[in-house]
Amino acid sequence: MNQTVELKEYTDQSYLDYSMYVILQRALPHVGDGLKPVQRRIIYAMDELNLSHTAKYKKSARTIGDVLGKYHPHGDSACYETMVLMAQPFSFRYPLVDGQGNWGSQDDAKSYAAMRYTEARLSPYARMLLNDLPNKPVPMKKNFDGTMNEPAVLPAEVPMLLINGVSGIAVGMATDIPPHNLKAVIRSVVKLIDEPESDLDSILDIIEGPDYPTSASIISTRKEIRDAYATGNGRIRMRCDYTIDKNEIVITSLPFKVSGEKVIEAIAEMVVAKKLPMIDDIQDQSDQHNPTRIVIKLKKSAADQAEKIMAFLLAKTDLEKAYRVNMNVIDLGGAPRIMTLMDILKTWIRFRMDTVKRRTEHQLSKVDAKIHVTEGLLKAFLNLDEVIRIVREEDEPKLALCKSLSLSDVQADAVLNTRLAKLAKLEEMELKREHKELLKEQARLNAILASDGSLKAEIRKEIIACEGYYEESFGGLDRRSPLKPDEVSSAGATDMKELAPSEPVTVIISQNGYLRAAKGHQIDTDSLTHKVGDEHLDSSPARSNHHISLISSLGRTFSVLGSELPSARGYGEPASNWVQPEPGSEWVSIIDPEESERWLIVGSEGFGFIANKESFNTRAKKGKVLTNKAGTPQKPIPIVGETMVACLTDLGRLLVFPLTELPDLDKGKGVKLVGGKKGERFVGAKAVGEDHTIRICGEGGSPEIILTPDQWKEYVSEARASAPKAIKAKALKKGMKVESLEVFIE
Repeated sequence: MNQTVELKEYTDQSYLDYSMYVILQRALPHVGDGLKPVQRRIIYAMDELNLSHTAKYKKSARTIGDVLGKYHPHGDSACYETMVLMAQPFSFRYPLVDGQGNWGSQDDAKSYAAMRYTEARLSPYARMLLNDLPNKPVPMKKNFDGTMNEPAVLPAEVPMLLINGVSGIAVGMATDIPPHNLKAVIRSVVKLIDEPESDLDSILDIIEGPDYPTSASIISTRKEIRDAYATGNGRIRMRCDYTIDKNEIVITSLPFKVSGEKVIEAIAEMVVAKKLPMIDDIQDQSDQHNPTRIVIKLKKSAADQAEKIMAFLLAKTDLEKAYRVNMNVIDLGGAPRIMTLMDILKTWIRFRMDTVKRRTEHQLSKVDAKIHVTEGLLKAFLNLDEVIRIVREEDEPKLALCKSLSLSDVQADAVLNTRLAKLAKLEEMELKREHKELLKEQARLNAILASDGSLKAEIRKEIIACEGYYEESFGGLDRRSPLKPDEVSSAGATDMKELAPSEPVTVIISQNGYLRAAKGHQIDTDSLTHKVGDEHLDSSPARSNHHISLISSLGRTFSVLGSELPSARGYGEPASNWVQPEPGSEWVSIIDPEESERWLIVGSEGFGFIANKESFNTRAKKGKVLTNKAGTPQKPIPIVGETMVACLTDLGRLLVFPLTELPDLDKGKGVKLVGGKKGERFVGAKAVGEDHTIRICGEGGSPEIILTPDQWKEYVSEARASAPKAIKAKALKKGMKVESLEVFIE
């Protein structure tokens, strides 16, 4: 029957159905056994194949074939990858699959061999999920084609959700639950059974925090961990373990799922890019005895900076990593929701109570059936002669037995199926003993079912026995990831200035924007050669560990680390290798902002302001605005002990006023510096100290006018933007217009 449905309604419903399928049947774990459906099906299929931890290994392809053919009709590669993860000791805290062959490595978890090459069986830890299965403790459901049954959830003896953790991405939601220590989780369950009113803090005294399959340190504080457990959301930070020996940093452990090979590559890239010039070499010395041993060799001159270098590496690489906590699970009602740690523990106890109750009821039904049969057999032994007579003489011995001895059909069948050898006196005694044992077992099972308290007592006994069994049989249950919440954060150690050696250099930029650095401050820049068609533009004394600022003609400032610049022995490299100036802009100057705390910023239109050194620094490749609508910026002028500003116009007129007249700005146009006649052009400004001499030069260096402190003080005005006064000098005749003027401070 055809039915017309609006496209919007159809797509909405289809997407909702798909999303719910992914959430419930693919991505999120069940709170009971902590498994996603595909994981559960792999473990169940291996159990059906009798692949216990004592059985012979079997080809992985055989297992995957059973899983796909019977329970999970999806891609074989994704299914096999799930199996691989459950076998990797660096992915699962307590692996559920015992693999033989190439199952990947921590450096590359996906480097495992194809399933036709590897073999597998269940690990001893899978026993915790399957022990009770023969006693039908969990509901079964039909498989995808309705021909077989599979468990809706496995009867986990422990909260596997917390023990191994899980991560997954569904539609519109995800889950990230960290693994925990088996002993700690078991003892927290015991604590809740013994003291149901226990709060989160008392449980955290036992669990403390996650326990990953690596010995790297958890550096999250108790508050961070508590907040994550109290809300079901948060993050856990891990840091590698390392030692410093003279000029070597030795890394001995890595955070969860961090590849040592990729860490080495990341560090090597920074070394090649001259971001870590103090590193001489990096070696991977890992072997069987030392699974993780990465040695970073420093230059002898940087040996005393090892801690700062390590802090930088922690901030810039995966040597320190944060892991999301998002405890989103399928609850007992089959709905996804975020649970707190207490929610998970209490819900699992309810799940385990239901499981034990179903298991006990199944066991009790079997015991009751056996008692019923043994009672019938005992009646037969008490009336053995009558039984023999009925068997020999009656045409329908079963009916006669039921009528004569008041037996049920089941009891009569058991009597008739008894062999003659079983009629001996010793067999009667054994039967009475068995009947007595069955009655005791019946009483025990009824006692378990009598109340919730007795169910919890049974769970407590079994979970403690589980801990003892694994501790005695396999060991290795102690915490693997140490908690070191007092470690200093690396967040503040990300500035390369703290790491690069501080050496005096002179940074040079050419007209075409080629950058280089010469060692020392006494550099004759005129002697430097340039590429054909290029020439010197500007230079500045600096330190190699400082961020050098480039100023463009459009008033933007850019930062380049001095230690990254090439040697002045060559022509240098284009500034575009480090920054991205705006199209059409040109470079006008270069400075080291660390030279002074305050700087005089002047534009070609005669406006200016005071900026601090932080105004120049930027991490953005496209730079940031320093001046706008003020014309081409002149080279920023450091203010050290200066108290005045000297401004000059092209008509040879001078104005000097106090620095305090200028505002302090991070960026902008500034304020007008000097007044003037119509057509008079602003030439430049300098910061002046009381003992400074002003030298004014005309085009080509002539005329040259020298103004001593006593002489230039007559040009002082108390206010900026005042009209300048004509310089009194014979070489500068009244009304004479000069093409270009420069101001120097001696």
